[in-house]
Amino acid sequence: MKLTAFLFCVSLALAQPKGPKLGGEDWVALFNGVDFTGWQKIGSEKWTVEDGVIHGQGVTKAYGYLATEKSYKDFHLFLRFQCPGPGNSGVYLHSRFKPNTVDILGMQVEIDRHVGRHTAGLYGDDRGWIAWPAPENETIIRPLDWNDMLIMVEGNRIRTRLNGVDMVDFTSPKPVYNDGIIALQLHSGGEGEMKFKDIWIRDLGGR
Repeated sequence: MKLTAFLFCVSLALAQPKGPKLGGEDWVALFNGVDFTGWQKIGSEKWTVEDGVIHGQGVTKAYGYLATEKSYKDFHLFLRFQCPGPGNSGVYLHSRFKPNTVDILGMQVEIDRHVGRHTAGLYGDDRGWIAWPAPENETIIRPLDWNDMLIMVEGNRIRTRLNGVDMVDFTSPKPVYNDGIIALQLHSGGEGEMKFKDIWIRDLGGR
C-alpha cells in the first residue's frame, strides 16, 4: 500500500469515535484485496485481482461491469484508480441492470484519462451529461498515475472530489433513482483497461 492510501486509512481510523458506533460511522473495505467477495461480474469482460489491485480488461466489443451485490442509498465512497489503456470508464451509483443484459440504469461518475473529458463529472439517468467539473479543474486527472476519488451521496446531492480537489456538487430536483448498486465500468469498444484499489465505503444508511 502506498503512503497516500496508508495515510487515508490511518485518518479514517483516527476519525472514528470511541465506544458503540451508530450506522454510518464506520468506513469499511468494499474490496478485500484478494478476491471478488461481495461483487458480481456483469458481461464477458475480464476482471482479475493482482497484488491487491482489481484489473479490468476489455476482451470483447461490449460493455463490462463489476458490481456490488449489495445496494446503497446514502454513502461516501473512496477509491483509487489508474487508466493503463485509452478506454473510457466510470463508477455507477444508484444503479440496476435490465434483466439478463449489460444495459445499466443509473448515475455515472466519469473516468477518462484524457484531459477535457470531464473526469469526476456526472453522466446518466437517461439524461446524458448532467454536471461537468469547472474548466480549470479538467487538468486535475493524472493520466497514467494513480488517482484518488471521493464520491459523497447524501439524499439528492452528489459531490465528487478528485486528487483532493472538489469537482462537482450537484443536487437533483428530481432523481431517477435514489438507491441501487455501485458498479465499476469497462466501456464498449474493446479498448477498456482499468485498475482500481483501496475501495472504502461509509454506508450512511446503516443497512
